[in-house]
Amino acid sequence: MNKPIIYQLFPRLFANYNETRKHNGTKEENGCGRFVDINERALKAISDLGVTHVWYTGVIRHATAQYNNPAITKGLAGSPYAITDYYDVDPDLAKNEAKRMQEFEALVQRTHDAKLGVIIDFVPNHVARQYKSLCKPAGVKDLGETDNPEWAFSPLNNFYYLPGQKFTMDKDLQGYEEFPAKVTGNDCFTSHPSENDWYETVKLNYGVFYQGGWEKQFDPIPNTWIKMRDILLFWADKGIDGVRVDMAEMVPVEFFAWAISAVRKKHKKFLFIGECYDPNRYDAYLAAGFDYLYDKVGMYDYLRGVTSKGWPAEGITAQWMQHGDERIKHMLYFLENHDEQRIASGFWCGSGRCAEPAMIVAATLNQCPLMIYFGQELGERGMDMEGFSGIDGRTTIFDYWGIKSIQAWANKGKFDGAKLTDAQKELQDFYRHLLICARDSKAIQKGLMYDITYAQGDQFDKRQHFAFIRHIKGETLLVIVNFHDREQYIHVRIPNDAFVYLGLEGKAKVNATDILTGDSRPISFVPDGIVEVTLAAWKGVILKIR
Repeated sequence: MNKPIIYQLFPRLFANYNETRKHNGTKEENGCGRFVDINERALKAISDLGVTHVWYTGVIRHATAQYNNPAITKGLAGSPYAITDYYDVDPDLAKNEAKRMQEFEALVQRTHDAKLGVIIDFVPNHVARQYKSLCKPAGVKDLGETDNPEWAFSPLNNFYYLPGQKFTMDKDLQGYEEFPAKVTGNDCFTSHPSENDWYETVKLNYGVFYQGGWEKQFDPIPNTWIKMRDILLFWADKGIDGVRVDMAEMVPVEFFAWAISAVRKKHKKFLFIGECYDPNRYDAYLAAGFDYLYDKVGMYDYLRGVTSKGWPAEGITAQWMQHGDERIKHMLYFLENHDEQRIASGFWCGSGRCAEPAMIVAATLNQCPLMIYFGQELGERGMDMEGFSGIDGRTTIFDYWGIKSIQAWANKGKFDGAKLTDAQKELQDFYRHLLICARDSKAIQKGLMYDITYAQGDQFDKRQHFAFIRHIKGETLLVIVNFHDREQYIHVRIPNDAFVYLGLEGKAKVNATDILTGDSRPISFVPDGIVEVTLAAWKGVILKIR
């Protein structure tokens, strides 16, 4: 597969053109995006950014204050990771609630017509406390329907129970009763979870006896495995192209090896992207069949450190080297997603442009896929006081809200960018040039990479500068970035070893074109030669060598 460029968006927020933005406002007050509002113009605008796949977040039906007890629902719109029916879609996203599944299927078709792949969430670790499937296929038993709640653990059960204990919290549960209490989704084996726990969810049981020394009872196949495999097949049959697996590490890897194999017998190219944070477990999950895993604790954390904490840029080398030549292809790079703070927020950079060199590195350093979060390309700050979510540098996933930067781009569904500021247009143009390069360049898609930062002299500040070469027969790219907050005159030495490793031919003088701007310049591209560039603060170049 070529390098995927994934655009994550929340339909409820992305396609909402209501500008009321009332604190803790209802759907009627603040509005809500719908499947039908993600029209052909929206999808063309996304495709024109250089994107290959859209990750529609919050599609599967989840708990909302309208349909579920507000005491165990986070926010009026609810968490998209507190699933109430795996076989249904969120009614909030439908123009005609009775035809909501058909509207989602039409969105899948529109997305494919725009030459984009479709990814949705698969949430296998936990469900909402009030899970009840009303849309399950005929003959399917609901989760927990055949459980014996007197058993704290059994591989026959879908949930874990705390027999004899009632579910309680340090707040009024407004009539909600749960007896015996179920174990909370973040492996919280208490009947009295805190506000900081995932109290709105309950843990699914895959046959791991956590309180019995993590004993694995996988023979015969646990009932939950079968139910979750069938749910994956249900959505794959809808024509989606893959799933982003929420908290994959909290589910036994043995289940994924079994389930992924079953799905791919019918859907050979179906994508599995895992949210994983423990590098010691990456190889096991890749061996189980995952295509890609989050590189959060590696490249994300380090690029954020270089951008905002003064970490030395030369340390980027260690981040890609820790994975080796093979694993690195399977690590998903990103600088934003729904869990992380916005680049332009006051909690990070305060400006989207300050992450340009980090984005260049993330997009072009390796063959691995890249993900951006809707509004990132516009410098969205995520500094609103929405309701359940406060001013934390993140865009809410729990509230009905309108995103100012996205609304300016969308212009009531026209997606002509007419209401964007000059600064937003400039940043979006940067992302467009960068992502198209990452998507279309053969050197970036399939070529070799040679990190030349180690070989630099005194006129190359390894704390603030980073450089590497990407090469495939017929295309050579020299990438240089400046993490300094001032303009820098940089001397970049091209070591002889790079020419040997990449199979390059030295040329006395060549023309080079910066893919990001279209500017051309003559450079000396010879073994142990020096390339001289002047880079503005927080900028970089991708020089295509002719």
